[in-house]
Amino acid sequence: MKAIVQRVYGSSAMLAVADVERPEASAGEVLVRVRAASVNARDWHVMRGDPKIARWMDRSVFRGKGPANLVQGGDFAGTVEAVGEGVTDVAVGDEVFGEAVSGAFAEYLAVPRVLLDRKPKNLSFEQAAAVPLAANTALTCLRHLNAGERVLIIGASGGVGTFAVQIARARGAGVTAVCSTRNVEAARSLGAGHVFDYTRETVTGRYDTVVDLAGTRGLRKLLRLVEPTGTLVLSGGGNFDGGSLFGPVGLLALGQLARPFVKPSIRGPLAAQSPASLTELRELIESGDVRPAIDRTYPLAETPAAIDYMESEHARAKIVITVAA
Repeated sequence: MKAIVQRVYGSSAMLAVADVERPEASAGEVLVRVRAASVNARDWHVMRGDPKIARWMDRSVFRGKGPANLVQGGDFAGTVEAVGEGVTDVAVGDEVFGEAVSGAFAEYLAVPRVLLDRKPKNLSFEQAAAVPLAANTALTCLRHLNAGERVLIIGASGGVGTFAVQIARARGAGVTAVCSTRNVEAARSLGAGHVFDYTRETVTGRYDTVVDLAGTRGLRKLLRLVEPTGTLVLSGGGNFDGGSLFGPVGLLALGQLARPFVKPSIRGPLAAQSPASLTELRELIESGDVRPAIDRTYPLAETPAAIDYMESEHARAKIVITVAA
């Protein structure tokens, strides 16, 4: 089968289209014929091995000199090609979506049954592939949110941000977004009641929840935007600027160290994919409350260009890889 492979860290020049052996579905797994995948910031972090500290933090993804897995990519949507022993609730031909540890930038993917769910009926494969990691991250960041609260979402035009605006709105919160000029109208269309254009104005006010998805502001500046009884949520962020030792991990660690000494609650939630979260997202999508926003699509062979765009062009919403017709 065709796949995008990478053996050592570096730029997108390290990625190549290659023929690799098609995987088989082991016990508890499902073999998926991948119809579409999507690109996340996680993919360029893995491609670069950046920040360097990550190479020693998660050995299922990173190694010292190159990625732990030959084929990258997490988000996918496709059809069930085969099921392994013990899998009885999905069948060959079912349309599914989910998030794997790796392997989605390929024509076929073997993935544990617990990491996929039935594809939302009202989405195409390309749209469904845009959902899992970004939407689940947004959902995890907003678990504590209650109706009537005021939430500020910094980085509202990115993959996670576009879902966060919609999920917060669906939960009855008043949403204020922060993004650049070209994304202001898009943020409003997703449900933001007010939008700060950070290139032209200073973000002001205090909010019950501040979700920082950009990672470009210091902790003190972020805390000034949160009510004393509120919550600051830190989730990733950062752009590649030549490599780093700590990257967004530094801000997350600082937030954890500051927790006992500041009044607002500081959270750095980790979004673990599960059948329950995928089902919740599918229900939100099928109800019409949430819909993926797609910036661009690329064919599988152009995955390196897609990651370049994610890495350097501040992509709006999601970037999707079309794998098979």
